[in-house]
Amino acid sequence: MQADLRLIAVDDLSLEEAGAEHKALVAEIGHHRALYYAKDAPVLADADYDGLEQRLGALEARFPELITPDSPSQTVGAAPAAGFGKVRHAVPMLSLSNAFEDGDVDDFVGRIRRFLNLPETEPVRFVAEPKIDGLSLSLRYEKGRLVQAATRGDGAEGEDVTANVRTIRDIPHLLSGEAPDLVEVRGEVYMTRADFLALNQAQADKGDKVFANPRNAAAGSLRQLDSSITAGRPLRFFAYAWGALSEPLGPTQWDSRQRLAGFGFTLSSPSRCCTGAAELLDYYREIGRTRPELPFDIDGVVYKVDSLALQERLGFISRSPRWATAHKYPAEQATTRLNNITIQVGRTGALTPVAELEPVNVGGVVVSRATLHNKDEIERKDVRVGDLVIVQRAGDVIPQIVGFVPEPGRDRADPYAFPECCPECGSIAVREEGEVITRCTGGLVCPAQAVERLRHFVSRNAFDIEGLGIERIQLFFEQGRVKQPADIFTLEKREEARIDRLVSMTGFGKKSVEKLFQAIEARRSIDLDRFIFALGIRQIGEATAKLLARAYRTVENWRDRMIAAAAERGEKREEKKPELVGEAYAELCGIEQIGMSVADDLTDFFREQHNLDALAALLAEVAVKEHVPSAAAASPVTGKTVVFTGTLVTMGRSEAKARAEALGAKVAGSVSGKTDYVIVGADAGSKAAKAQELGVTILSEEEWTALVAGY
Repeated sequence: MQADLRLIAVDDLSLEEAGAEHKALVAEIGHHRALYYAKDAPVLADADYDGLEQRLGALEARFPELITPDSPSQTVGAAPAAGFGKVRHAVPMLSLSNAFEDGDVDDFVGRIRRFLNLPETEPVRFVAEPKIDGLSLSLRYEKGRLVQAATRGDGAEGEDVTANVRTIRDIPHLLSGEAPDLVEVRGEVYMTRADFLALNQAQADKGDKVFANPRNAAAGSLRQLDSSITAGRPLRFFAYAWGALSEPLGPTQWDSRQRLAGFGFTLSSPSRCCTGAAELLDYYREIGRTRPELPFDIDGVVYKVDSLALQERLGFISRSPRWATAHKYPAEQATTRLNNITIQVGRTGALTPVAELEPVNVGGVVVSRATLHNKDEIERKDVRVGDLVIVQRAGDVIPQIVGFVPEPGRDRADPYAFPECCPECGSIAVREEGEVITRCTGGLVCPAQAVERLRHFVSRNAFDIEGLGIERIQLFFEQGRVKQPADIFTLEKREEARIDRLVSMTGFGKKSVEKLFQAIEARRSIDLDRFIFALGIRQIGEATAKLLARAYRTVENWRDRMIAAAAERGEKREEKKPELVGEAYAELCGIEQIGMSVADDLTDFFREQHNLDALAALLAEVAVKEHVPSAAAASPVTGKTVVFTGTLVTMGRSEAKARAEALGAKVAGSVSGKTDYVIVGADAGSKAAKAQELGVTILSEEEWTALVAGY
């Protein structure tokens, strides 16, 4: 049996072992994020999911060369609900990285120092504040007047809840004092514990639905299509941040918070300015001690660099700022009975064992299902059907099975026998070398995979076809109406003359079907990165899709280069060095943050003729827009490919790369004939020599700084 690499301490892993585990974790986490956010049907015990994120973070910290854009920190939130209008955020509403141990906070502060290249003697000041367990909200004020309110949604686009927000007493309709002409105030809608208990009692007295916890009550109350219902709910609002501004609120986080208070907002409190990790941890422990006395729920505290100038330098990774993190509090636990273990088959064919539990309340949330990850995890925890098991919620949110509780005198069931065949299609289930996940080999003949891939294709961050949810996808697939993505766009033409028959066979109203056809028609044009993401290729998440779009610009160029790379890789499958495989494959691997693991999943997709046929059929129905660089096009390095090598003095390597990408450059990890600039620091090695050999322009750190100065 292949050993579970997760049982080995990260420090004891070889690079090869770490790479294998990293690839498996990225795929597994991606699968469960899709179930959680897009399908609203999580099968993973949430704290087990949290553990996957922590393990991946530890791997990437130990082996930074393994970092890929598809790690769990790359995407945010969930799609806006269909019943609300949609609002595009002028400034994305991002998530936060997490800290769980004291050492994580030390690492957070250390990363900031390294990124900014600060000496140990130079203090860094932070603002520490409670992390309210509510629903994120953005409020847009123009000339001091509230004009729009939106939920976070997926971070880029949220739900328009303006009418409902106007009923919340804590939110001013008109700002006090002097405010910028445009200001987006961001914060959290929440409900106090006392108000939550009173609301649930009233709901129970009327025979209506009761809520699991204050956070769910707040979210459900705000997202009512009838604003009179929201008006009757005791919602409150804490302000703690901002989005788009016509002018700065102040030079620091703390000063800007005080401006928000002056506008008439209540701030998240108690908050404090701290210097260094030790003071942050003192604050964390103090809030932890007084936490039961707070009138509202929190699941941790948040640390933010105080200086807005430093925040700007630090910038963001794909879904979170480098200058902030959330420090979570420990888990709550309960015991319950494990009634059964079932198997869920995902879009990539992953067989995920699911624990079916006797429902139990853990910290205010009723938990009835949890993932057991994989075969090795079941064996490691030795959980069996009928066992009394410990369930905990990490960070007050995410549930997981910790293990079983021995019951003297009670006979236990036999160990769980993991299936050797897919329960959906009967195909053989295999586990590839170096992976912990067992996968169905059925591919497109497996209905679970086909439906999941179609669902992914129409999901919010892909083609975003409103009205084509999992139920309709499942029904159309079972009826043979939609078997592959292109079928979606030919559905109206095929069914137009038989629309009454379609209505009768599906149970949808005629207007509903017509609206669906309109929604499909509206999505015949799509951005390149969303198109690539929609195809559901393993390891190709939103961030990686954006990198590919930026590198290849058009769908035709991307397709042709992938086909070329696939042909090269097919002939040299065992080669470990990209440059020895072929020019197209090496070009793909040379894209920053795309290594051979991601490249192999891409080329595997393009080696399958049925995928090429499906792609051709799809491109005959839709128009894919050329990727156009952002507003950074005015910079002298927009569209240029740059490589950094050696030790930089005036800034950290990460900051230099982030700055180059912000100016529209493509940052590569290796030098080729297509490289435009190689920026060399101290002790530059083989990359500088390669650049000289190829005649690539070499710049010193000072020359690079002068080139991009003022942009």
